[in-house]
Amino acid sequence: TAKAIDYSLKRWEAYSRYADSGHLPLDNNPVENCIRPVAIGKKNWLFAGSERGGRHAAVIYSLLLTARLNGLDPAAWLKDTLEKLPSWPHRQLDELLPLHALA
Repeated sequence: TAKAIDYSLKRWEAYSRYADSGHLPLDNNPVENCIRPVAIGKKNWLFAGSERGGRHAAVIYSLLLTARLNGLDPAAWLKDTLEKLPSWPHRQLDELLPLHALA
């Protein structure tokens, strides 16, 4: 009990701010839910095999999240891009990026 009381007293200012305002959220679950995929991915990236593999995984992850942030279905964008890639002109590769998919 003493540890719990000590913990509360050390955070009294934050608790008071929460109780006085009425609009502050009780927890940070929405933020934690947003960053959960990154945190889980970080553990998985330990097994990328090499630094080069980790860099490649980061590039793929960035592309898929960019697609999602631009309102695209990442799996559909990736499938479409991989189908176009073999015959796509080298000088126009940037047109396949998820930022250009909306244009």
